[in-house]
Amino acid sequence: MMTSNKTQTENMIFCYPLRPDSCPKLHRLTVVKVAMYVLILLMILTTVFGNLLIIISISHFKQLQSPTHLIVRSLAASDCLLGSLVMPYSMVRSIEGCWYLGDFVCKVHYSLDMTFCISSLLHLSLISVDRYWAICDPLRYKMRVTNNTVTVFTTFIWLFSFMYSFSVVFSGISAVGLEMFILQSSCVGNCVVFFNKEWSIICPVLVYFLPGTMMSSLYVKIFYVAQKHAKVMSERVTGGMKSQSSAHRERKAAKTLAIVMGVYLFCWLPYFTVIILDPFFNYWTPAVVYDALFWFAYFNSTCNPLIYGFFYPCFQKAFKILISTYICSIKHSNTLIYE
Repeated sequence: MMTSNKTQTENMIFCYPLRPDSCPKLHRLTVVKVAMYVLILLMILTTVFGNLLIIISISHFKQLQSPTHLIVRSLAASDCLLGSLVMPYSMVRSIEGCWYLGDFVCKVHYSLDMTFCISSLLHLSLISVDRYWAICDPLRYKMRVTNNTVTVFTTFIWLFSFMYSFSVVFSGISAVGLEMFILQSSCVGNCVVFFNKEWSIICPVLVYFLPGTMMSSLYVKIFYVAQKHAKVMSERVTGGMKSQSSAHRERKAAKTLAIVMGVYLFCWLPYFTVIILDPFFNYWTPAVVYDALFWFAYFNSTCNPLIYGFFYPCFQKAFKILISTYICSIKHSNTLIYE
């Protein structure tokens, strides 16, 4: 038995072969590794360039520069930064099973990861409030919600996300009481941020479940009011076609943004569920399962530009104009025509 264990240790490949306290490298077939790199790189490129397309579309076309779309642009910036600054390093760590950039960069990596994810959820919350006011209180909406108001709120979201994430990770407050466990389980080449029982509840509830519940409640109210408006307008014979098409666009926009919110909540639910349960079961979740869950959560950032492209006609047209003009060199009008 001892000989078998010794043979296994000798055959094991380490992240830092010359260091006795090095973490073991994940053993995967070369074909599997290549397939994983190709798949994740495709996901990263779609995330970065898809969200860049949204940012450029809203910045380029004045017709898209409404308060709602300015929030969408800031949301796309969160997803784009996640894809360019966080996901490539997570890819190497997940496939190789090693972190080669040291403890400080590991903390910065986790802080940025948390920052962009919290920022995404808070932007979605802001969008739900914006849509609630637009549909449930349309008369005061234009006075209450302006581009300047949106800029103030999105700036606050970014500052809060940065301050919260960096303070939690760098202060080590989330790992208080786990010092002995971390000492026993740590090795060189590992990059993990631990959450104790208190913070495993505080963090998901504060940044996921409370905003998620609020968004869900607002969208239920939005669709209830939108149905009432549609019924009233259908009963009015004298109502103009212009007001009907405007109301139809509002409902369609609310529906599209509700899909974006639903995909976000669905993608992140398994990850946050494990974050809550893990400390109460002595951190039983295998690293492979944990990696799969946060890549499923990252997949949300890849989905958003695809959702806009499929469900939002004005974005479809904007994408076509930008791609044909700047990639295919075909000249188009810079005006978006709403149908």
